[in-house]
Amino acid sequence: MPAPRPGAPDPAMTANSRRRDPSPRGPAVILIEPQLGENIGTAARAMLNCGLEDLRLVRPRDHWPNARAVAACAGADKVLSGARLFESTAQAVADLDHVYAATGRDRHMVRRIVTPRQAAREMLERIGRQLSVGVLFGPERTGLESDDMTLADVTLSIPLNPEFASLNLAQAVLVVGYEWWLLGDDTAPTRLVTHQSPPAPKKDLLGFFDQLEGELDACGFLRNAEKRPNMVRNIRNIFQRAELTVQEIQTLRGMVKEMTTLRVPGSRKKRGPAGL
Repeated sequence: MPAPRPGAPDPAMTANSRRRDPSPRGPAVILIEPQLGENIGTAARAMLNCGLEDLRLVRPRDHWPNARAVAACAGADKVLSGARLFESTAQAVADLDHVYAATGRDRHMVRRIVTPRQAAREMLERIGRQLSVGVLFGPERTGLESDDMTLADVTLSIPLNPEFASLNLAQAVLVVGYEWWLLGDDTAPTRLVTHQSPPAPKKDLLGFFDQLEGELDACGFLRNAEKRPNMVRNIRNIFQRAELTVQEIQTLRGMVKEMTTLRVPGSRKKRGPAGL
């Protein structure tokens, strides 16, 4: 199997992401006067991370197509190959029904401002009604200009540290795209990856408890009859929290057996003052 090229996503980091159903077409991402091919490429990568493919470019500063964009996209070639070029923002949004302007500046306009999470909910609802939506992102250095913002219905603002809220282009695209992706994602908030060994059934765990507690009784560790029930509960809780697999139970049982019945003569080190 060929090694992933530098910058390519790690399959181990993405294989567990699941979608309930194929999501409806996502919002268009409109980059206005992007300055560097690399920034377009990394924005395309962020888009495909989140299942977005409709990329529109308005007057990119460098030539297009751009080899640096391809190098920076880390495999998101389908987004770049499908990108459309426009001479004006008005042309880029002409076929859309609802547009968001992603910016941290209000330009002293009276505007409705939403977070990426709220915007994602609204976009999904509109797309569900067969309406088309898009998000404007301004140039890296200046952000969206006032004239471009007036072409949008709503301002989208990402809440960040007010003392340092600056994002690069790909970061901004990823934050917005991620909120969109989450609406259809079914990945469990926590999971135990056991690979080839399944989680241990209770009968295996109880068998281990019987073996361990029997040996602890035999060696005198549980000799205090009054404290024994609570000590046993504490020991069991330790292993219950571990979410042991079948292989791990077998390993633990083998360890107990080795320590109690198959000790190699002379292998035990002399204990120090603290019993170590």
